[in-house]
Amino acid sequence: MLLGSQLRRLREARGITREAAGYSIRASESKISRMELGRVSFKTRDVEDLLTLYGITDEAERESLLSLAREANVAGWWHSYTDVLPSWFPTYVGLEGAASLIRVYEVQFVHGLLQTEEYARAVVRRGMKGASVADVERRVALRLERQKYLLAENAPEFHIVLDEAALRRPYGDREVMRGQLQHLIDISGRPNVRLQVMPFSLGGHSGESGAFTILSFPESDLSDVVYLEQLTSALYLDKREDVAQYEQALKELQQDSPGPDESRDLLRGLLQLS
Repeated sequence: MLLGSQLRRLREARGITREAAGYSIRASESKISRMELGRVSFKTRDVEDLLTLYGITDEAERESLLSLAREANVAGWWHSYTDVLPSWFPTYVGLEGAASLIRVYEVQFVHGLLQTEEYARAVVRRGMKGASVADVERRVALRLERQKYLLAENAPEFHIVLDEAALRRPYGDREVMRGQLQHLIDISGRPNVRLQVMPFSLGGHSGESGAFTILSFPESDLSDVVYLEQLTSALYLDKREDVAQYEQALKELQQDSPGPDESRDLLRGLLQLS
């Protein structure tokens, strides 16, 4: 995505059409479009030819972009789990790992980055009925590996609104749920985590369309991405007008929900009742 956005910026600065760019590398206009959106892999020769077409002759600048091309084609650590993941999910894991800000509304269950191992195992078993023990454990291992993002030195900001339904719907036995609630209390105290609970008492709210995630990246020329997971696929929205609507919905959810301190008290109350 980063390389694609850089190539788009260079092309537009020179006033070159996608059709002309495609012709220069013996490809179609749609291929250039997919490259600029980060939807396809990059051949080093193609990037070299495009940089020449765009007038980039400085060796340091060329090498920086060619280095990005080489990195873009290296499989991430999560690709070793693709045998137990739906086809659309590795893309999300890659984007999640590159994000500097992750904003979430979740209603069905506790978000994967905040799940305990026991709770995650219960969720995976429910979602992968008939799967082998080994496949379940690999999916759980991936989830735990993703959680290291929140504890890393350069951890992203993680802002989440959890619907109370996600906290009351049992996954696993009583002890699993108690452990999950205590984990939420603990991790919500981290400086990079902002956790709010949307209580039942509020009634209707702006999250009526269901769960969603907004990913923001440190590179200023990368647009935010909205991730919407469905039963058999996922949507990745990056049009400004689409992202803006989800940002507004999340803003309203945050405004309508109790703040982090009050939400932590609500979690403590649920823990006492469990």
